[in-house]
Amino acid sequence: TMALVDNFTTTIRRVLTRTFFPVLQQAIGFGSAFEGWTAHEEEVAYHVLVPLTPPVGHSFHLERDPDPQRPGRNFRVRVELECRCPRGQEGVNILCFRHHPAVVRRRTRQPNLLDTLCTGFYLDVKKTVRWFCALVRASWRRLPQSRSWHLELLHSKRFCHLRLTNSQESFQVKVLFGVQRCTSDIFISSRSRGAHTPSIMWPETYTVAETKFFRHMARRVPQDSSHLKCLQLLASALVCDDFSIHAIKTIIMRLLHTIPVSQWHKRYFLLQLSDVMEQLRLSLEEKHLEHFIVGNQRLPEEIRLPPDVLEANPPNLFHSLLYDPASHSQAMQAYLDM
Repeated sequence: TMALVDNFTTTIRRVLTRTFFPVLQQAIGFGSAFEGWTAHEEEVAYHVLVPLTPPVGHSFHLERDPDPQRPGRNFRVRVELECRCPRGQEGVNILCFRHHPAVVRRRTRQPNLLDTLCTGFYLDVKKTVRWFCALVRASWRRLPQSRSWHLELLHSKRFCHLRLTNSQESFQVKVLFGVQRCTSDIFISSRSRGAHTPSIMWPETYTVAETKFFRHMARRVPQDSSHLKCLQLLASALVCDDFSIHAIKTIIMRLLHTIPVSQWHKRYFLLQLSDVMEQLRLSLEEKHLEHFIVGNQRLPEEIRLPPDVLEANPPNLFHSLLYDPASHSQAMQAYLDM
């Protein structure tokens, strides 16, 4: 899967040489398929994030979304044309992107990023997804995988949704786009915050850091550890959306962080499963479950957080249950059903 996406990005990078579209960086796999477990989907879905960096003559500036009513931490990507003039002599360089964009456009015969994938001054998620999907469709026949797989592009507005099939199997690949925060493992991404997510909103995502945590723990727990088996079983048992698989995953990450690694041996499977269920029950009763990554100052050193994420108050994943008795009752019933 990663080879497929890397082939796409490499091929597309060649096509985009000497253009002013975003530069595609190496894809990063995240989520269950890359953490060693899968939920109950009939068809395996691989999630990958393709980081974007600005093209020559452009810069990205991340701005916090000013609307406090929207859930989570959200950003906008302001695109600015860079000045190429000598210091103190603004406008002297005829090929300056900022001061002479029309000249640069005419000389290079290429539009700048503000002309193509932006709404106003902000990078637009939906335009970026349409652009990438068109490039995937155009470049598919150049890839070696095209000789043995059939590619189908499924409809999606905020990520590129691929399905690949052959005579024996099929799988999906969901390609999201993101901009890295500093040099950390935190990105702002194209994922949705619901049906009415503005096209210039890029929510902050912690999935890369979570996958990195699972890989870190895989090196420390016993070889036949029970933590992934717990996660797999509970994710498969969850038959409704009254609380998310991510809540269960958060509890397991917290227990991995506190219980001695030797106790995750398979002979303790029922004990660990009981611990997870008890923590879930307490969290639902209290309507409180803290995010594992945000504000966690005890993460392994290899997981890098920006200072504001490190110092933030962890959001409550069950915040919506505080003010909605009906949803809380449904969540408790979903727990009992498990």
